[in-house]
Amino acid sequence: MSTPNEADCVIVGGGPAGLMLALLLLRSGLEVTVIEKHADFLRDFRGDTIHPSTQELLSELGLLEEFLTRPHADMPRVQVSWNGTELILADFTHLPTKRKVMTFMPQWDFLDLIADACAEHPGFRLIRSTRIDGLTREGERVVGVTGAGPEGDIAVRGRLIVDASGRDSVVRAAVGLTPVGRASAMDVLWFRLSKRSGQTFPFIQAGEGMIITIDRDDFFQIAHVIPAGSWTGSTDDVEEMHARIARISPRMADAVATVTAEDVHLLRVSLKRLRRWYVEGLLCIGDSAHAMSPAGGVGINLAIQDAVATARILGPVLRGAGPVGVADLRRV
Repeated sequence: MSTPNEADCVIVGGGPAGLMLALLLLRSGLEVTVIEKHADFLRDFRGDTIHPSTQELLSELGLLEEFLTRPHADMPRVQVSWNGTELILADFTHLPTKRKVMTFMPQWDFLDLIADACAEHPGFRLIRSTRIDGLTREGERVVGVTGAGPEGDIAVRGRLIVDASGRDSVVRAAVGLTPVGRASAMDVLWFRLSKRSGQTFPFIQAGEGMIITIDRDDFFQIAHVIPAGSWTGSTDDVEEMHARIARISPRMADAVATVTAEDVHLLRVSLKRLRRWYVEGLLCIGDSAHAMSPAGGVGINLAIQDAVATARILGPVLRGAGPVGVADLRRV
């Protein structure tokens, strides 16, 4: 067993990509440290759309049964109400998977599931409430990270450093990797909407704009798509949002009229990626490597596929005695 400040792999970011990679590496007998800046996973308005392919992975990992005990809602078909006309946008019932549904699960529940599975392995260490403030190098190679947490400064070294800290990564910036791409034509307003007993809305309502409704049992989580750059949070913006949603979905009018600017979380959509997603000793995955549009809920699922690819390609290298080379990182 290595010392507490060493691991085979050090992962910055305890999101879907980081924790899934940790689990896969742990199951192959490696030691993994995950550093997460928050104290817990309880944050609203994060990706929570679990595609059938990701559920198939959970089945292969023996986690599907436990996954289904967590709060979730299943959707076998994606239906759209377009100016009152009902359309089927996607049908999952014909897929060759165990679960032929798209599942909505609060991301904190999903991350708790993966973190719990990681914690079954003695080589796992999760450091919370700690922000990375620097990198440790030996020559050109990144060999560790430094950070500050509630118990003071930390320094952790690893044979591989993985940045899974998201689209605003400070680690990525510190190694000089700059994403390329452009801003999207849309932004998204996220907010909660009160729910009456038995009340339902179509998943997607479109007309003069678009509303996506996720049923959370006790409330609705709403994503309202707007033109990029059009939201400042002003009184006029809020009133126009109320009116626009009422025109798209008249049954929402009363509930949305109580939503204030303070209730709204603005997601500025950007479509960016790294042309090179690695430097010597360090690999970027998930949103750090490729920020996705929220359309289709693909982000969390592609982040998990990044983790699978990383574990499949680099796991055998990490189990060997030699270093993880640039040629290895390029293959991911």
